[in-house]
Amino acid sequence: MSHFAPFSSLLAQAAPAGGLAQYSGLIFNVALIFAIWYFLVIRPQQKQRRTHEAALLNLRKGDEIVTTGGIVGEVVHIKEAVKDGQPAKTLDDRVTIKSSDSKLVVERGRIAKVVTSSASDK
Repeated sequence: MSHFAPFSSLLAQAAPAGGLAQYSGLIFNVALIFAIWYFLVIRPQQKQRRTHEAALLNLRKGDEIVTTGGIVGEVVHIKEAVKDGQPAKTLDDRVTIKSSDSKLVVERGRIAKVVTSSASDK
């Protein structure tokens, strides 16, 4: 049985001796990686999404926009949804845009960016 001696010493070393204290370094590293990921990826994306949604909800007639499909146009009309008898701005509102000689209707949420805003021109 002498040839099992190295194996048994390996098992003794692998056995948990300190319980939670043994994993505290690992838990700290995982928490640190999550914190770095949150501040470098998740938080900036949330801020960018909020800014984009605010720009879409403040969309006005005369604004130049680009749709997610790449169509560039000028806002001609916005048909807002009605909720409880009052107009409510949502990302599902229908926006009529004029692109060249054509008029298109797109959802407000499918607008990729507002190129120029008529409110900033005034």
